[in-house]
Amino acid sequence: MVVVGGVNTDMVVQTPHLPRPGETVGGGDFLTTPGGKGANQAVAAARLGATVRFIGKVGVDSFGEAARDNLRHYGIDTAGLGRDPGEPSGVALIFVDAAGENAIAVAPGANMALTEDDVASQDGLLADADVVVGQCEVRAEATLAAFRLARDRGIRTILNAAPGMPLSGAWSAVVDTLVVNEGEAALVGEAAGLTAESPAGWAEGLQRLGYGQVILTVGPQGAYVATADGTTDVPAWRVDTIDTTGAGDGFVGGLAVALAEGQGLDAAVRFACAGGALATTAMGAQVALPDRAAVAALVAGGA
Repeated sequence: MVVVGGVNTDMVVQTPHLPRPGETVGGGDFLTTPGGKGANQAVAAARLGATVRFIGKVGVDSFGEAARDNLRHYGIDTAGLGRDPGEPSGVALIFVDAAGENAIAVAPGANMALTEDDVASQDGLLADADVVVGQCEVRAEATLAAFRLARDRGIRTILNAAPGMPLSGAWSAVVDTLVVNEGEAALVGEAAGLTAESPAGWAEGLQRLGYGQVILTVGPQGAYVATADGTTDVPAWRVDTIDTTGAGDGFVGGLAVALAEGQGLDAAVRFACAGGALATTAMGAQVALPDRAAVAALVAGGA
């Protein structure tokens, strides 16, 4: 598996409630932890047993060095992780309230310095890959370049359109599976001229735009799956939620692993929902991502 995406250092503050504009909220705990959607999804997949290669960019600073070492700690191949001397490594500031909801601000730094040429230079990393995963924390041109290389080789592509952004028509030609939450679905859909009154409606509308499979996650309600054959509702797993920061990335990592292993789409989404749910049971993103045994136990339990 190859993941193309962002690498950040997450600075997390736990607060009684999320600050409103102009408000200072005190009394929270502080945590610094590795993050970035690309890095999180790579770690999620590695924790579930996948062989993972990473393509991205960090700065020439202590944050970048720590991020690279952390990916290697999980057994991830970092040959494609470049270092940019002109930009700092990415940083995310995260507030998490007592209910586990979060608000996040990201300074992308070197993430946005990843180019098409950088991706092309790592072409060899895709040679025997079964899945290529991307998000929207690096330049669209870089991820599109990776997906085009994947398509040329018959490799499945998964785009997690997060953070949400309008997608040009070029994406539907190279994306096999599109993963969005409700807000991202509305942003992508409205930019394409769609309207919908329900999550299932957004999923169906996006699928009609040309994405072969659309998976719309709806938090504690689970996910909607839309394909040319129709829409399926996959329920969520019930867990004790502490922090939702890594839920989406745990879902995408689990989905990529399950599809790469040849699981059917509904089974893969169910597996992904388990990974996403378990990622909410501890503070932080990567540190909360579950291993294969934990996900397998939840799925086997059937609750």
